[in-house]
Amino acid sequence: MKKNFDTWNKKKINVNDIVGVPFFHEREIWFCFLGVNVGFEQDGQGDDFQRPVVIIKKFNNEICWAIPLSKTKRRGKYYFEFNFNEDIVSVAILSQIKLIDVKRLTYKIGEIRECDFLNLIKKLKALLP
Repeated sequence: MKKNFDTWNKKKINVNDIVGVPFFHEREIWFCFLGVNVGFEQDGQGDDFQRPVVIIKKFNNEICWAIPLSKTKRRGKYYFEFNFNEDIVSVAILSQIKLIDVKRLTYKIGEIRECDFLNLIKKLKALLP
């Protein structure tokens, strides 16, 4: 599949010029400008190249670790499935953890339950050598 890097690069210029950043916390789920990425790296979707992410670690008010989410059910050590808003099954793609500037965050759509978040962190730590 051909990727639309040129359109994303134009959009990325606008994202970079965003003034003011949203206030965010760990465990929150946000839509995020992930853009078009190389190879099998997770891409954003739609005209704005966005995808939901869960905030894993807030380092300061400007950067955090986030994990992209998917609706595609997958199992295995690189995926963590949880219920979001009780009727939506989401899958965190652990292998795609990413450091992001919070200018990429567009709007909050909810939070992962605390028990699910703790289990997600546990599964993520198990991937480390």
